[in-house]
Amino acid sequence: MEIASPKNPRVKAWAALKERKERERTGLFLVEGRREVERALEAGLEPVALLLGPKADMEALPSGKAEVVRLGEAALARVSSREHPAQVLGVFRIPKKDLSQVRLPPKPLVLVLLGVEKPGNLGAILRSADGAGADLVLVAEGVDLYSPQAIRNSTGVVFSLPVFPVPQEEAARFLLEKDLLLVAATPQGERVYWEEDYRKGVAFLLGAEDQGLPPEWLARAHARVRVPMRGQADSLNVSVTAALLLYEALRQRSL
Repeated sequence: MEIASPKNPRVKAWAALKERKERERTGLFLVEGRREVERALEAGLEPVALLLGPKADMEALPSGKAEVVRLGEAALARVSSREHPAQVLGVFRIPKKDLSQVRLPPKPLVLVLLGVEKPGNLGAILRSADGAGADLVLVAEGVDLYSPQAIRNSTGVVFSLPVFPVPQEEAARFLLEKDLLLVAATPQGERVYWEEDYRKGVAFLLGAEDQGLPPEWLARAHARVRVPMRGQADSLNVSVTAALLLYEALRQRSL
């Protein structure tokens, strides 16, 4: 099937998935880029539709029962959120995840994101979590895990990484049940981040880019750590802080 017009109703419906409200209404989300689509497929997600630009080919892209639609340049530009649209896109159903079914290994490495609002930061954090071997990431409110920008910035590891979007109350209950060391990252931390011991089960808590962690989460923390700052800035980008903490835990566990 081919669609050339950007005014086609189906093109409009796919383009609308760039908005969180429409993703929540339909239960569908958009994946842009061959690498990202391939990683979604490798993770077992079944596409509703595969959308191909004029220059795309289907080599090594199993479509299964999904409809395959070829889009003209104008239609592709309307669906895509990128300045230079990818030639391969997929429409997938948002997976249903149950945090109560998660089984953590001994001494797990967990990351909890509380109200992080920028999809670019979320994607970068997920890449660091994947690289450092995190066992679980909880995205407690804030940015939508299935926004095209978050997926793109994660390079698709969002599909293979154990990552769960959850309300803050559910995240708090889960952490309490697992009896983990809760480590809050805050500029007011009593210790520099490398002074803490992360060799046992630990959950790092990171807050929104502008306001940091909510007071109730700072109160829940067993330890509060900071990244030393020598210049005028009082904090780092949240994705950088996450990477420092995750890789310090990996370093300590590798000794």
